[in-house]
Amino acid sequence: MHVDLVSLFPEMFAPVIGLSIVGRAVERGLVEVRTHHLLDALEQNERADERPYGGGPGMVLRIEPLARTLDRIIAAAPADERRRIVLTSASGPLFTQADAAVWSALDRLVVICGHYEGVDERLGALYPIEEISLGEFVLTGGEIAAMAFLDATVRLVPGAIDAASAASESWGGNGLDHPAYTRPPTFRGIDVPAVLLGGDHAKIAEWRRQQSRARAARRAR
Repeated sequence: MHVDLVSLFPEMFAPVIGLSIVGRAVERGLVEVRTHHLLDALEQNERADERPYGGGPGMVLRIEPLARTLDRIIAAAPADERRRIVLTSASGPLFTQADAAVWSALDRLVVICGHYEGVDERLGALYPIEEISLGEFVLTGGEIAAMAFLDATVRLVPGAIDAASAASESWGGNGLDHPAYTRPPTFRGIDVPAVLLGGDHAKIAEWRRQQSRARAARRAR
């Protein structure tokens, strides 16, 4: 899988790309992650952003450097690859585990990090761009959202983590995860539930299902 991150601040991604599950997936050759600095696509005396037509506060990312960057990415890729181009945007639907699962099966995921008041609307008329949001709150830029998308997607790429772990996680098809405990069996007067210490795997599985459903019910309130 190839992931292309288009950003005004590509240096923000270095820790994510080099560490933990994403870093190991890159090391194993399961995923290739490349960052693309929008400033590298500027021509002489160009800016990456400008004031919006019609007035108003803030700045808008200009279409020229975005289009040049996307053109280079697409031109270097196989024509028949399974590809999606995503724009981080508060206007888009909320990102879900289902999105991560779909994206993890792609040949290439391109993520454009929105900034300021957004990007020139004409970009969506030229390329098949999907807007998607991390949540109903405001971020300075799309880099943090893109990091979340990257992590959630890469961990579902086959081989990135143990398949059983991926299937049992929250939103992995079984709702929310159940409570987890480890040693010691007692800490400051709080005991690990006895069922987990009894060795009866059927009872443990049922307890976990009940706890998962209870968590989901509490969250839905």
